Amino acid sequence: MESIIEQFINGLRSGSIYALIALGYTMVYGIAKMINFAHGDIIMVGAYVLYVSITDLKMPVIPAVLFTIIVCAILGIVIEKVAYKPLRKAPPLAVLITAIGVSYLLQSVALLIFTANPITFKSIINLDTIKIGGITIPGITIVTLVVTSVCMIALTLFINKTKAGSAMRAVSEDKAAAQLMGINVNRTISLTFAIGSALAAVAGIMFICQFQSIKPTLGALPGIKAFVAAVLGGIGSVPGAMLGGILLGVIESLSKAYLSTELSDAIVFGVLVIVLLVKPSGLLGKNRIEKV
Repeated sequence: MESIIEQFINGLRSGSIYALIALGYTMVYGIAKMINFAHGDIIMVGAYVLYVSITDLKMPVIPAVLFTIIVCAILGIVIEKVAYKPLRKAPPLAVLITAIGVSYLLQSVALLIFTANPITFKSIINLDTIKIGGITIPGITIVTLVVTSVCMIALTLFINKTKAGSAMRAVSEDKAAAQLMGINVNRTISLTFAIGSALAAVAGIMFICQFQSIKPTLGALPGIKAFVAAVLGGIGSVPGAMLGGILLGVIESLSKAYLSTELSDAIVFGVLVIVLLVKPSGLLGKNRIEKV
């Protein structure tokens, strides 16, 4: 029983990281109606920025973390302005090709600067393992769950309680009507990319603290899994992204522990297919009726 609970807790840790990344996908899609497939590589950029900040610039941990989040937020804005803004009315295929191009560009730049060799990075989280009864909970798990919970609560309050959050909700419903109401659509979309990229930076920090290794392709697989989480929960739905990420992490952890490590990814994608067959809009997604 203790083993199952420990695996479930490990799943919550991984799932909360997927949820943070998935929030970026779902926010951008919900507001700009675009899928930013370069979003996973923001994790990689954040990991390298944190590494350089601490190792080369000798920054203390907290300023380094804040600097990493700011750099990734700015990068998200730049990507939106340069790559995606000109394509808002372009066919989805053009947007997809551009997103893949941006993804490879970020990976290639990291490859040129840091080479393909993985860099060992000592975790900045030094919390001892805690034992509750017969259950062992690593310190990194506790910090990850606390940080992601705070981020998700803060984001929910921001969207529901602030003027900028109201603007985001208005733009997601109808860009033209929002613009007629005096909302700056361009600024709102840029803010969305900034917030999503900042959350990806936080996810990247938690990710490398867990695995303690950095390489140019670091964000590829977590990015794909986070996209699966966003679709599973209902892309465009913030609660759906959270639910999808948590479910994905728990299913993955239990599959690795009790079924097969090699087949865990296949099981995760299989669950996605089953859910979409039953509910094509995702668990918390809403079916939209397009008016002609």
